[in-house]
Parts: sequence; C-alpha cells; structure tokens
Amino acid sequence: MDETGEAQAQAHTLLGQKPQTPQRQDTKLTRTLRSCCFIPQRYILGVMGLLGVCNAYTMRVCLNLAITQMVNHTKAVGHHDDPDACPTDAIDIVNTSIVYPAGHISKPYGVFDWDEKTQGLILSGFYYGYAITQVPGGYLAEKFGGKWTLGLGLLSTALFTFLTPFVTRAGGATWLFILRVLQGMGEGPTMPALMIMLARWVPPHERSFQGALVFGGAQIGNIFGSFMSGVLLSDDNDWSYVFFFFGGFGLLWFALWSLFCYSTPNTHPFISKKELHYLNTNVTTADNKGAKDPVPWKAILRSAPVWALVCAAVGHDWGYYTMVTDLPKYSTDVLKFNIKTTGTLTALPYLAMWLSSFAFGFICDVCIKKGWHTIKTGRIIHTTVAATGPAICIILASYAGCDRVAAMVYFVLSMALMGGFYSGMKVNALDLAPNYAGSLTSLVNSTSTIAGIVTPYLIGLLTPNSTLVEWRTAFWVCFVVLVGTNVVYCIWADGKQQWWDDVRQFGYPPEWKHGQLVPTESPETVQELRRQSSVNKQ
Repeated sequence: MDETGEAQAQAHTLLGQKPQTPQRQDTKLTRTLRSCCFIPQRYILGVMGLLGVCNAYTMRVCLNLAITQMVNHTKAVGHHDDPDACPTDAIDIVNTSIVYPAGHISKPYGVFDWDEKTQGLILSGFYYGYAITQVPGGYLAEKFGGKWTLGLGLLSTALFTFLTPFVTRAGGATWLFILRVLQGMGEGPTMPALMIMLARWVPPHERSFQGALVFGGAQIGNIFGSFMSGVLLSDDNDWSYVFFFFGGFGLLWFALWSLFCYSTPNTHPFISKKELHYLNTNVTTADNKGAKDPVPWKAILRSAPVWALVCAAVGHDWGYYTMVTDLPKYSTDVLKFNIKTTGTLTALPYLAMWLSSFAFGFICDVCIKKGWHTIKTGRIIHTTVAATGPAICIILASYAGCDRVAAMVYFVLSMALMGGFYSGMKVNALDLAPNYAGSLTSLVNSTSTIAGIVTPYLIGLLTPNSTLVEWRTAFWVCFVVLVGTNVVYCIWADGKQQWWDDVRQFGYPPEWKHGQLVPTESPETVQELRRQSSVNKQ
C-alpha cells in the first residue's frame, strides 16, 4: 500500500471508522495469479507459518540426536562401573558400533571427545542467541513487517545448519557453540513476527483455529526432526547428513515463503478483492499500526499478571527443554536404545502433545462459552495440568528404571499432559494485552529462554557419567521447578485485559505514580483518566 493509502487508513482509524479497501492497479500477471489462487491467502499464510515453525524446530532439535553419534563416549568418559546400568540393546552393538584393537566400543563418526558438561554447554548455546533477538525481532517485525523479519531470520538459521558439519570439523566444540548461538539469533524473531502477522491477517473469530494450525508446527517439527534424524543416523551413517537435510529443508521453505506470503493483506499483490475487502473490514489491525500508542513498558514491567505469566513460561520451558534436549541422550545413554529406535521413540511424546493440545483447547473453549468457569480459571486449570502432570510423570519414568516400556509410556504421557499449556498460559498474552501481544510475547519468550540456556548445561553437570541415579536427580530438579512456578502462576494470574493495554479506555489506576504512558498526554489528561478509572471500578 502506498503512502496515500496508508494515510487514509490511519485517518479512518482515528475517526473510529473501518478502513476502506485501497484501490490498486492490476497487471496482467497479478490478474493471472489471482485467478489461479482459489484458496484464501490467510490460509496459505497459516500453512506456510506452520511449515516455518516446523522448520525452525527441526533445525533446533536435530543436534540433540546427532550429538549422540558425534561423541565417542569411551574417549570422553572412559570406563565407569554403574551397578544400575541397563542392558545394552543388542542391535546397537551389532549395527552401530565397531570394535577397535584396544578393545573399546566406539562409533565410526564419533570423533569428538566431549564430556557431558561440554555437550550440555553446546546444546544450550542455541538459547543464548534465541534470547538475545526476541525483543529486537518483535520491534523489527512491527516496523518493517513480519515477512522479511521472520524469513531472513530462518534463512540464516538454515544456512548455519547446512554449514554445521564443516564448522564443527574445523573448529570443534568452540566453533560449534558459536554457530549454535548464531542459529538461535536467527530464530529469535520467529514467534513475535508470527504473532504480529496473525494479528494483521486473521479475524478474531478465526484465531483459535489459525493459532492451533500455526503453532502446532512446533510439535510437528519435533516429531519430524526426531524421526528423520533417527533414520538418517541409522546404519552407521555420517551425522553430517542430518544437518544437510534440515538445512536444505529450510532453504526450500524460504523460497516458498518469499513467493507466497506478505506482511499485510494490503501489500499482497494477488490476493482476491473479496478477501481483501473482508480482511480490511474485520481485522482492525490490518494496516493501522501508525495509530497505536507506544508499548507501555513501564506498566508492563510493573504488572503482577505479566510476571506470573513469565514465571509459568520459565517452568514450562524448563520441563519442555528437558524433554526436547535431553530425552535422546537419556534414551541412548541410560535406556540403551539403538539410535534408529531412539529417533522414533523420541518423536512419540511430541505427537502425543500435538494431538492433546487440540483436545485441551476444545474443552477449554466449551467450558468458557457455557460459563462453567471464567477465562482466568480456565487458564489456571490448563496451566496446572501442563505443569504438575509432566512433573509427576518424569519422576515416575526415572523410577521405572530399566523398564523401557514403562519409562517411555510415562514420557509420552508427560508430553500429552503438557499439551494443556496451549489453552493455558500460551494464549494468556492475548487475554492480558490484545493490543501488545507481540511485545508481551517477546518479553515472555526472551525471559523463559533462560530455561533453555540453563537446563542442558545443568543436566550436563548433574549427569557426568550419564547414569540412571544421576538422571533421577536431574528429573527431581525439573519437578521442583515445574511445580514451584505453577504455584506462583496460580496466585497472580489474570484473564482480563489489563488497563495499560488500552489506557484511553480504562484510564490509570489510582495507585499509579509513575507518569504518563502516552507521550501526547497532558498532566490534566492523566488526572482525568485516573478519575475515570476510579469511577469505572465503582
């Protein structure tokens, strides 16, 4: 949309009117493309968003399984007698190991002698970069549009993934850690940019379906990444194939994203006129960013419900990253599954989480619509299920010992229960601040990513010999974090739109003593808004 069209849209917004659909000059090419596109473009965006999130997660998790074949454990750890050790899978010895003259069992491509502490640091490197670019990514998406902020970020991650084998063999653990930080920086803007694009493309009454479609790509990525990594690493294959495959998948996605997806409906060159008019009529944030007030960071950072949400997110990510990052290592090192079986079994918990998330979302929506509980109660119930359920299940899995079937059942059940977080704390940002959901999401994600930084490194410290008893201690730490953060959320959570999200409507609370949030307000306006807030509460 040109400057005149944008000015007209902002003028209509300030007058309280719906923006008119801007007029555009069609070319022969755009008319041809429009006639070929019978699927609404907002659904194309949803599918491409799903594939984008899937792509992001496959590149994130592929190292978790590949590292089990990159490291020669006999060189890294040496001989260690573990009285609780599980019997080794016979397939593993026959198919994926070779015997050297010295009598050591090793792996043909396991050329690195990294101990558990070093492996944990490498696995956590991604989240250092991921945390750094969350807030800047949200700002760039707001200013320049989500298409290129998201697209170029994932393109960089795809290129770094493709280069991983060359960089690792040239520079070892240090270079791999730096590369993982850069990969995380590329993925940081993903969720904030997608949240902003959905706000501009999807009408409110369609957001539940589109949200489940797009963000369900995380679990599909974990499923696809774990399963394909197991297949690619089986039969003594070179671990480099994993990074070439998923890096290439990322490059293909970027090409399709560049062709078919655009930041807003009004910048899409071949969207149908009918759909464009529909979106400009029903999506008030389609192109009206110029009329929005600055992000009220002073109030956000002083909001108890926001910090309750951050706390719950830290707990969730601690449990989630424990599963995503370290379940492959636990399956290989403790339960002694062969690598192909590890890849398949590691995918099962994510499949359970993906399916259960739809069931939890349906149940929560029905209960709220029928008035059986409030939005706040629904968020607390589903967040509690998604925190305490997995906490109990992973402890039961650790005490199942070498009973592989029981352990994997508990792991699958834990992730199935974790699916409740989509209808719990995941959408709580939209309840608290629908106008600033992108900024609030970036704050929550960047803070909770601390769990992704700390968890792999701490587990590496707690499991130097990767024994069953050591892992049990790591799982108890996870239990305490999940349950403790959930208690905080239950006390301070809220399900209502906060006053600072629309201060012009709700006014300032009487206790607010920290100045104005809107730069154009006069002191008299602030006092009047505070008075209106007091009247509204009465």
